[in-house]
Order: sequence, then structure tokens, then C-alpha cells
Amino acid sequence: MKSDELFTEAQKYLVGGVGAGGRFHPLLSRPVYFSRGRGSHLWDVDGKRYIDFFTGSGANFLGHDHPAIRKAIQKALDIGIICNGETEYHARLAGLVSEAVPCAEKVRFANSGTEATMGAIRIARSFTKKYKILKFEGHFHGMHDYLWHNCSSGVGEIREDGTITPFPESAGVPEVLADLVVVLPFNDINTFARVVRAGKDELAAVIMEPVCYNQGCIPSDLGFLREVRNLCTEHGIVLIFDEVLSGFRMCRGGGQEYYGVTPDLCTLAKALGGGVPIAAVCGNAEIMSSLNPVGRTVMSGTYSGHLTAVMGAVACQTEIAKPGFYEHINVLADRLYKGITEALQVCGVPGIVQGIGARFGLYLGATEPVTHCRRLPVNREMEIRFIKGCLNRGLYLHDYGHTMHHGFSAQHSVADIDEALNVTEDALRDVKAKC
Repeated sequence: MKSDELFTEAQKYLVGGVGAGGRFHPLLSRPVYFSRGRGSHLWDVDGKRYIDFFTGSGANFLGHDHPAIRKAIQKALDIGIICNGETEYHARLAGLVSEAVPCAEKVRFANSGTEATMGAIRIARSFTKKYKILKFEGHFHGMHDYLWHNCSSGVGEIREDGTITPFPESAGVPEVLADLVVVLPFNDINTFARVVRAGKDELAAVIMEPVCYNQGCIPSDLGFLREVRNLCTEHGIVLIFDEVLSGFRMCRGGGQEYYGVTPDLCTLAKALGGGVPIAAVCGNAEIMSSLNPVGRTVMSGTYSGHLTAVMGAVACQTEIAKPGFYEHINVLADRLYKGITEALQVCGVPGIVQGIGARFGLYLGATEPVTHCRRLPVNREMEIRFIKGCLNRGLYLHDYGHTMHHGFSAQHSVADIDEALNVTEDALRDVKAKC
């Protein structure tokens, strides 16, 4: 197979044979080498077609090779691939974001979700003159050293004060940085209130995924989210919603519109650009004015707001603002999640599907709704068999070695969903046969 030949060659030059660690598919013992993507489908170099339920980890929200994004990037090429310079399109994109996202009075562009969350906590620390950051167990906020703790590698020890022992997700993270991170269980308002009141003089910010897609799809409890907002306001703590995944996913205003709870700052990426490399920090005008050139907090970069990415994102945001866009997303979501639930029942496989908008988690082995990530009730053996069964039948699900999110794009059709459901049921029958 050509894929095996490419992997052999790639290992001569690339660490582990991949340009990024997350592209290695552990269930295949190599990456999948794609030859092209069109709409809702991917093709590998061996000619196999897949319905794409990975969508670039959620970045390809408009599917592959969307004509509006292609046209916009071509226009950027014709203008001259302007790098490290401002154009009329930068303000246009910021205006579209501000129109859509409740907290986005001001916008600053970045290149990735990691860069955006790093910038957001720097802004919060500058504004409050405090330095500790509170995060929740299982929530992922990028791969920088400041917040890459307690995301997916296991569970930390719950200490007497209710906080969880921070542990880094990567080697090379200095242990001393754990002193600046407070980790708490998700959706536990009593512990949150107690810890915030005790540590209010040191806490610069609370950062959270309003929908924890990093663990599949674990929603915030609305009462919990509202009280988090109230306590942050009461104690002068900046509330940051990490909407890298939830942004634009279920409605144009993302998680904050969905819940009706507005943070002080939010971070956006992935669906912001529909596949182009762009991100943003948005928020309250007073807090955002900490940034240079108005304030002394530096957040800038040669490639931040690169014209090709900005114009691609303008096209993406224009598309999602069109009438009927989210009606289509919601029709597909309803059909898919109900269909998976029915397939689980028909096949006699225990499991729960939880989805909001175009992204979902499947918890094989669970029998009750999942409300936090502590000891996820997932049967990993069943999960592996299921994903392999889907891959063999042409439904692309990525695997990171632990439960993650899957999803579809705006270019997926009802026919795609029905085909995917047929594959899902067959894969679940494989799981049942081997249980």
C-alpha cells in the first residue's frame, strides 16, 4: 500500500513519521495519508473514500474545499499574500466577529488556539495585577506551559481544600508553573465558590470550555455557569470562555449565546476560519485595552492576521451568517444523535451519545449522562473496536488514545448522515459480537 510506503519514507525525516504528533493514528500505527478532500469526504492515497467525522479536529466546519473560502484565498493571492500588514479585510473580519459573539467588543487576531489562550491569560494578569489561573479538570486550553495541566492523561488527587493536584500533560513543563494553576472538578459549584472566595486575592482569571468538547461533549450545567459568572464579577476575576471548539459550533454566538452567559474574554479558532490558520482573543473593551499599542500588554506576531487566513475567515463568517445555516446544522445533529442512540439500543451495546451542534462525544460503556470527566465511564476496548470498525467501512474517526470529540460539517448532507449511521450500526454489531 502506498500509505505504508509513505510512512516508511517519512520516518527517515520526521519524528515519528509525522509533522505533528496528533496526526499519528494509534489504532493504525501510522497516520492516514490523504490525497484530497471535497465537501464532506476525504480520500486517502490508496484510493479509499471516507465520510469525514473528524473535520480537522473541528476546523473544517464548512467542509473541505468550500467554494467561498477557495475564492477568498485566491483573491488574497491576487492581492499579494500580504504578511504582517493591515488591510480593509482585517477590520471587516473583526466586525463580523463582534456582530456575532456577545462579549466581543474588541478583537485581536492570533494564529492558533494555543496562542489565543496564552494571550488571554496574559491580558487577564495585566488587567487584574494577579497571576494565578483557575481551570477545570478535563478542559483543554492549548499546548503552552501555563495551562497544559489535567486535560486527558488521568485524574489528579483531590486535596482537602477541594482543589486537584495539577499535573502537566507533557514532559518539559517546569514543575514550578503548577504553583500558578488551580485545578477544580467541573460542574461542582460548591467547591468552586469555596475556592474562589478563599483565593480571590490571587486569582487573575477563570478559564473554561463552556462545552467541554475535549472530553467528547460535556455541557456546563446552566446554574453552575451562571454562578461562575456571578462569583467572578463579585471578586474581580476575569472570566474567560475558551471557545476554540464551541465557537460558532451550535449557533453564531457560540457557547455564550447558547447559554446566555457572557464572559469577559473569549478565545476563538477552528470554526472561526473554516480551516485556515487563524484565531482570536475577544472581549470587554476596557480589559482588551490592556493590549498594545493602547496598553502595555504585548500580543503581536509576524503571521498574526495573515491576509490569506483573514480573507478565508471573512468568507467563513459570511457563510455562517446566512439564513438557514444553523437550521441545516441542527437538522443533521438531531438525525445523527437520535440515530446513534437507536443503533446502540438495537445492537444492545451500552453507551451514551452527547452532542451539541456539529460536535459530539460517544461514551461506549456509559449508562448515565456524563457531567464531568473524572473517571469517564468509557470502555476503552469497546471504543477501539468501534473506531476500527468505522475506519474499515469508510467513516473517518480520529483517535488520540482517549475519548475525544467527533463531528460533521456544513457540507454534510442527510444522505451522508444516513450512510454514517449504517456504518455506525455495523461497527456496533462488531463491538457486541466481541463483548
